[in-house]
Amino acid sequence: MKLIPIIADIWKMDGGVAFGVVPKSIWQKIYPADDNNMLDIVDRCLLIDSGERRILIDTGMGRKQSDKYYFHRGVKLEVTLEKSLADAGYNLSDITDVLFTHLHDDHVGGATAFDPSGHAVPVFPNATFWCSKTQWEWAAHPNKREGASYFPDNMLPLLNSGRLKFIHSEGWFIAGISLRIMNGHTIGHIVPLIDTNKGTIAYMGDFIATAANIPIPYIPAVDIQPLVTMDEKSSFLKEALQKNYVLFFEHDFFNECCTVTETPKGYASGNKFRLAEFIDVSDS
Repeated sequence: MKLIPIIADIWKMDGGVAFGVVPKSIWQKIYPADDNNMLDIVDRCLLIDSGERRILIDTGMGRKQSDKYYFHRGVKLEVTLEKSLADAGYNLSDITDVLFTHLHDDHVGGATAFDPSGHAVPVFPNATFWCSKTQWEWAAHPNKREGASYFPDNMLPLLNSGRLKFIHSEGWFIAGISLRIMNGHTIGHIVPLIDTNKGTIAYMGDFIATAANIPIPYIPAVDIQPLVTMDEKSSFLKEALQKNYVLFFEHDFFNECCTVTETPKGYASGNKFRLAEFIDVSDS
C-alpha cells in the first residue's frame, strides 16, 4: 500500500481563527504569523494506493470560485490538486474513492469543477465519494455559524452523480483503514486511521489542524463545539500516546507528521518529520 501526500492548496489563515482564545503572544512562538496576522496554511491531502483502489482523502478548495474568494485567502493559484497528482504519477481518472473528512469548502471544493456549460460536475470520473451521514445532514441544513463554509456547487454535484455513499458509524472502511467520527469541529468529522508496517498513521483533517494545535486549549475559533473538541482531543491524544500513532497534518505548513508526547503542561508534539521519513511512501 502506497501513501503519498498531495498538496492541493497553499493559502493563508488568520491566526485568531486558527487558535481561538489562545493569545497571539503565546501561539506565535510555535506558529509564526506575518505582519497581517496571517498564517501559512496548506491543504495536504493523502493518496492511498492499495493496488486495487486509489483512495484520496480530501480534495482542497478547487478553482471554481470567484477571484475575490482566492484573493482574500491568499491562495497560490499555481498549486493545484490536479498538478500535484500528476507530479505523483496519477491523474483524476485513476482515483477510485474520495473520502471526505468533512464538507467545508477547503476540503471538498476540489472534487468538482465547472463544465463548458457552467454546471458544476465531479472531476473524478471513476470515483465513489464518501462522507459521514451526520456531516451530510448537517451540511445540507447549515447553521448560521458554519453556513459560509458549505457551498451547494461543492456538494450537490456529488449527490446528483449517484456516486455518493454515506458512512453511518465508526469502523473499518477497507482492510487497513478504520474511521473515527468526531463532533467538536463540525458534526460527523471523520478521522481515518491507516495501518502500516511501521505503525498507525492518523489523518487529522480539521480535528487537530496543525502540530501547534495539539495542546488541549489550542482550539480554532471556528469549532462549533469547543468543549466537545477538548474532550475528544484528550481521549484521542491519550490513545495516540499509548499506541504510538503518527499524526499526519492536513493544514500544517511546516510539519507533515509528528508523534505525541506528554509534558507537565499536558500533551504536546513529539518528534516531527515527513511521512517519507517514517515509512517508504512507495511501499508502506
